[in-house]
Formats: sequence, C-alpha cells, structure tokens
Amino acid sequence: MFKLLACLPLVLVLLLAGCESTDGGNGSTTQSAALLQRPGHLMPEVMPEDFAFSVRFGITGKNEINTFEGTVTKDLVTQGEATADLTFTGSEMADIYTRLRDIDVMGELKLEPEPARQNCNQTPYDEEHWQIRLNGEEQTLEWSEEKCEVTEDAKKLKEIRSYIFELVKTKAEYLELPEAVGGYD
Repeated sequence: MFKLLACLPLVLVLLLAGCESTDGGNGSTTQSAALLQRPGHLMPEVMPEDFAFSVRFGITGKNEINTFEGTVTKDLVTQGEATADLTFTGSEMADIYTRLRDIDVMGELKLEPEPARQNCNQTPYDEEHWQIRLNGEEQTLEWSEEKCEVTEDAKKLKEIRSYIFELVKTKAEYLELPEAVGGYD
C-alpha cells in the first residue's frame, strides 16, 4: 500500500504532462484545459466581429476615441468639447486589436502602483478610462498619473492609446475640429 502511495505523485505528473497536446500538427501547443478556461487568459488570434473599444484620456479624461459609437471627442479646454464622426478601417482595427492582444488586455493587468510607491500627488494629472468588448465580454480598465507612478502595464496601454491617437490625428474628421484654447495648471 505504501509503495502505491509513493508512486501517486509520479502518476499525477505523467497525467498532467499528458494534458499538453498539439492541435493537429501545425506546430502550436495547447496547455492544460484549466489554463484555457481562465477568463481573458488568451484572446483569440483573429479579431472577433464584435470587437470595439472606447478610451477617454488626458488631463480631465475629456478626450475620447469611441468605436462603439464611431466618434472622437476633443477637449477644447476653456471652449468645452467638440465631437466628430470617426471610423477606423478594417486593417486599422485589426492592428489595434493585435496590439491589445499582445498585452493580453482581457487578462489581469496591473494598473495601480503599489501603495508604498505612491509617495506623491500631482495636479493636474493624466488619466485613462478604457472599455473594451470582444466575444460578448467587456473589460473596463482605468488608471491615472495622480500618484506620480505608472505601472509597466499602464505604460503599455498608454503606448497603444498614443498609437491610436496618432491614427486619429491623421483623419480629416479630426483635423476639422476646432483648436483647444487655454490649458490646465
């Protein structure tokens, strides 16, 4: 009986190793079912048809790129806000999706710095508010620079938002919006 119990860990290791399999010879490997079932662990390689996002950003979070509604909103500071219709091409959306997939945006990103590292407050500060939908699931992500520290995940998300905003700034609809007047102190 003792010998049987002593062999049990070896049997479990062999069983778990057997859970790894290839997907029919194309060279990719799938990991155990438990990993695949974690929500947001893996985003589909191909962009889902319902993929959409909205990101509000800037000092007051009044700038917005919203693919749910097909709009862009520009913070005009002392003159309020201006909104225009804006759509991305299919290839632009696929590129944005790939960038979000690369950081597993539907997974668990660390966006808030450790409390011990939050050693200052600043005003004004940038903030970002994301809403992302794919395959019927939605993810909300928020972070700010109020505490002077930004996590690596927040930096990656900000890089993607900056890339998206650079695309927006080339679109005629955005270029026709009025210029901002004033600034934030």
